Amino acid sequence: MVFKRRDRRTFYQVVGHFFYPRGGWTRAFHYVRHRLHRLPGSPEFIARGIWCGVFTTFTPYYTMHFVIAAVLARLSSGNILAALLATFFGNPLTYLPIGIISLKTGHFLLGTEFHEREHQSLAAKFANAGADLWHNFWSIFVDQSADWASLKIFYDEVFFPYMIGGIIPGIITATIAYYLSVPVIRAYQKRRSNRVQKKIARARAKAIKQAARVAASDKSKL
Repeated sequence: MVFKRRDRRTFYQVVGHFFYPRGGWTRAFHYVRHRLHRLPGSPEFIARGIWCGVFTTFTPYYTMHFVIAAVLARLSSGNILAALLATFFGNPLTYLPIGIISLKTGHFLLGTEFHEREHQSLAAKFANAGADLWHNFWSIFVDQSADWASLKIFYDEVFFPYMIGGIIPGIITATIAYYLSVPVIRAYQKRRSNRVQKKIARARAKAIKQAARVAASDKSKL
């Protein structure tokens, strides 16, 4: 295949690079920033896409962040590619604080509490919900009854509060990202435009000099 990697990575390498990319998170951050700066369109158009991508990271739909960000960017007339790149605001380094803030905000708004020790720990709620999904899937093919108890606990104490609680901090963080991005992108585009204009001016001046030398050479031959 044309795009197949020459050096096949093991499963552990894939997982390791997800949590710590080759070159480090600093290099990954600069790469995403560089790509955002070079996107076509007005600063506001690109920043609207960034808003959508950052906001999406505060939703609990982890496997659908790209889809949600693209849909929001489309609805808000933002840059879709900028929205996809901005979803990298959510990464293994930020998901924990995002999750904690969203959960605490959600339980506060709903007037409930997260019972860390009463039922299960947060990790256990995720694990047991996944186990319920797997068990209920196989129950379709074997003679077993489905069990939704752990999924109900997960929905009531994690998913729904996370979904509700992520709205306000998501809007605040995304709006901050928008207003920080607009002047930065505008300054970058202006600087890049000036560099391009200088290159054009130098090329034009060089062409004029070359034409003058050719004309002088032809005149001397006459």
